[in-house]
Amino acid sequence: MTAPVSPSLLAPVANGLVEDYLNQLGKGQPGTYDAMLDSQGQLRPGWESLLGSLEGMGPTGRLQQHEEIQRLLAENGVIFNMHDETQGRSWRLDPLPWVIDEVQWQALEAGLTQRSRLLTALYNDIYGPKTLFDLGLLPTQELLASPLLLLPCHRSLPNDRAPIGFHGVDIIQDTQGQWRVMSDRLQAPSGTGFALENRILMARALPGMYRNAPLKRLAGFLDLHHRTLIAMAYQHRDNPTLILLTPGPASPRYFEHAYLANYLNIALVEGQDLVVRDTQVWLRTLGGLQPVDVILRHCDDAYCDPLELRGDSQLGVPGLLQAMRSGGVALSNALGVGILEAPVLADYLPALCEHLLGEALLLPNADASTQPASAPIFDSHLQRLEPTTLNLRCFVTRTPTTVNRNTEDEYQVMPGGLAWVGAPGLPSLSTSIVKDVWVTAASPQPHVSQLRQARGPVVATRDGTDLPSRVAESLFWLGRYGERLDTRARLLREALLRLMEYDQDAIADQLLDELLLALDITTLSKDDEHRLQAPLIGFEQKRAALLAQFDDVEPQALQPLFSQLMRNARSVRDHLGDDSWRVVHQLRQRIATFNPSLGASAARRACEGLSAQLAAFFGLCNETMPHHYGWRFMDIGRFLDRVLGLLSLLKLTLNAPHSPGLALWEVVLATTDNFTAYRRRYRSELHPAAILDLLLFDETNPRSVGYMLKRIESQMDRLPGTTSPYRNAERRLLIQANAALHLADIDRLSHLADTPEAQEALEQLLDALIEPLSALSEAISQSHFSHVERPRQLVSMEPDA
Repeated sequence: MTAPVSPSLLAPVANGLVEDYLNQLGKGQPGTYDAMLDSQGQLRPGWESLLGSLEGMGPTGRLQQHEEIQRLLAENGVIFNMHDETQGRSWRLDPLPWVIDEVQWQALEAGLTQRSRLLTALYNDIYGPKTLFDLGLLPTQELLASPLLLLPCHRSLPNDRAPIGFHGVDIIQDTQGQWRVMSDRLQAPSGTGFALENRILMARALPGMYRNAPLKRLAGFLDLHHRTLIAMAYQHRDNPTLILLTPGPASPRYFEHAYLANYLNIALVEGQDLVVRDTQVWLRTLGGLQPVDVILRHCDDAYCDPLELRGDSQLGVPGLLQAMRSGGVALSNALGVGILEAPVLADYLPALCEHLLGEALLLPNADASTQPASAPIFDSHLQRLEPTTLNLRCFVTRTPTTVNRNTEDEYQVMPGGLAWVGAPGLPSLSTSIVKDVWVTAASPQPHVSQLRQARGPVVATRDGTDLPSRVAESLFWLGRYGERLDTRARLLREALLRLMEYDQDAIADQLLDELLLALDITTLSKDDEHRLQAPLIGFEQKRAALLAQFDDVEPQALQPLFSQLMRNARSVRDHLGDDSWRVVHQLRQRIATFNPSLGASAARRACEGLSAQLAAFFGLCNETMPHHYGWRFMDIGRFLDRVLGLLSLLKLTLNAPHSPGLALWEVVLATTDNFTAYRRRYRSELHPAAILDLLLFDETNPRSVGYMLKRIESQMDRLPGTTSPYRNAERRLLIQANAALHLADIDRLSHLADTPEAQEALEQLLDALIEPLSALSEAISQSHFSHVERPRQLVSMEPDA
């Protein structure tokens, strides 16, 4: 025990923070419990050096570190909504961790492992002999009526397997300091990714404080969890295929799923990536079906198998329950564990613990009369500490040596967890403030590397044939939407430049009308004018229509296009490098500033910055992504969309209703970033024949049709399935486009400015290129991006009325 804390006895560096906090607690009234100070005003073990470090920084230093933490949170995508990538949500990491000393932790650890053992035994009985129902130790009517009880899971787990491999428990401390359970998390026990992210951010933003703190590390627990998953495999135990099953990017926890899969070095997949054949789960990859040995699932029970469970689910895998039942795949956790989360069980757990384990229940459940303890957080300005209420989610994993035995032990607890501010039971994603959780140790703990020592041989792979087909498709569309966004930004840039000249000269610029056509902008609708609260004509209407492209109303405006790009980028988050993802974050920040109130000049600069950042993103992808199948599909998507955009723009020059001729060719050169190359070759005169050569036939120009077709062909030659002597649909379409380009009558086209026959020949050539290239995307999808047919439940699982 340390001496009572008074302002004169506190360490000088911590004096201000603690004294003010003590006053807010009413100087520690007896009968109340605080995480940092006891009822006598004493600092609890482990807090003094931490508070000293934070006090020593001063408010300015703490704010600087807070800004660094928030910047890292934003870069990693933690603080952004999943459904609206341009809008942030209130989420901050408090720089003061929640410190739990060894004595407190040992008591909590014992209660958590006991709870995992108890729920394991309970699952075995509920889905096995059901003796507890006969003994009256379970609320029979309530459980049988609960949708969490899945009757198809009866005896679905092989006898030698434990149902619970990973267990999350939400707890609080009451006003007496007793740990109490709010709920169990077994179907999709999330939070480890956020806990790990919090710890890493604390280590980066406050390295001195973190490095010197004698606290237990998290990496050893996650390494144990990974080894447990490996040990669960029925087959291929030397090198099993592990996957994390996620509901997809629409899930509010998708960031964590991608983060955790990347950290554990396992594949992140969705239900449509998997198929069951002969009671074995297979992953659909570019190289064919690959057997799956272990699934770490983050989908709720009922959604995992639309064949036997919830028939309207689009998230699961038809036949997954039968595969688990037959031992074709191991799941963590077993299907059906959701019944153990039923609130009605809380009152029965003490008696069940005595009956099943012969022990008194160590962690009682919270009830309506439970009052939470207080704990300190910094205010929004990091000036002072304020008392609040904290929730804590702890995590328990089974050890690798016991996964093949259906026994109640051995379990280990993560030395830390995810803490968040809010009333007891508040969902973690509904909070605005989270905390790292530090469990003290007798001495500083060693670092645990993410790269573990190999335990056996590994088959080296480089071609990316193990890439899921859905991931390849997302990379393909990431490339397409990235190029589509860049093309639109370039067109808007040129249109805004013409708009600014129009404004200065007060002379109608007919090229502006052509660019409005290229952008598929005609006039503002009556609804748009009503929204702008002004009837507009002429110049003002054109200006408003262009600036409306910086709103999120039009589906082809910049923000909706970026949302499509971001949706695909999130789907392949674990395939993008950290530097590439930082550029994505910068893009997101730029897009968030777009609005119709921007002036023409600011809007033009915004377009220039957008194009530059898109180029930086794809440049980093080119430099950091392995050049296997995934990168090739992204490259094909980019150049396919680029060539189609160029061909559409060229066709517009022939059918321009307002200003046909050389003036529009100059705009084409500027929009496609060929203006400098043209001037270097031909000086200042515009020659249609020279322009066509540069844009159509010059294979050394990365923005010519000839170069892009050659680039697409080169990438397609290296795709899987190209060894067949017969040409597939996409190869035939590409040959058709190449033939049209190579057989073009160049002499006839050279008279483009003189004869209508040349213009007709050019239009025929452009149509001959656009037709096969427009069909190429669908052909690639049919050949490489196969998906599971929408699952249908053949027999209703509902009981008869």
